[in-house]
Amino acid sequence: MAPINLLDQNMQLLSKVLDLRATKAQVISSNIANAETPGFSPSRFQFEDELANAIGHKKGVQLATSHEAHLPLGPSNFNSVTGKITIEEEQSGIGDDNNVSVDQEMLALSENELLYETSAQLLKKKITILKYVIAGGQ
Repeated sequence: MAPINLLDQNMQLLSKVLDLRATKAQVISSNIANAETPGFSPSRFQFEDELANAIGHKKGVQLATSHEAHLPLGPSNFNSVTGKITIEEEQSGIGDDNNVSVDQEMLALSENELLYETSAQLLKKKITILKYVIAGGQ
């Protein structure tokens, strides 16, 4: 007999999104903290495309395998999504080798915070429904 999993796929996905958004917030915060550090290059944390591929919302050209024993072309499920950190090289030519724009970073942080809060509220609603069902509709 298989164990009962109280967390459905949507709840697990929302939990994963919260983890990824928290990591993105840390990267953005690091960029803001080092805005005045000479030689610092800002980092970007990208996971959205990888997550979309993992849950089946693929854009563009679709890659396919011709045999089920072939290596997978991407994450097999959303739990394997880790995201990717890239470092932007300095291109401003100012001379201090620091191209952090605090305004852009604050905008990115605000957007990420809104998406984090949205995911948290959706997860909270799912948990509330689960608690209601467990309590027998009381």
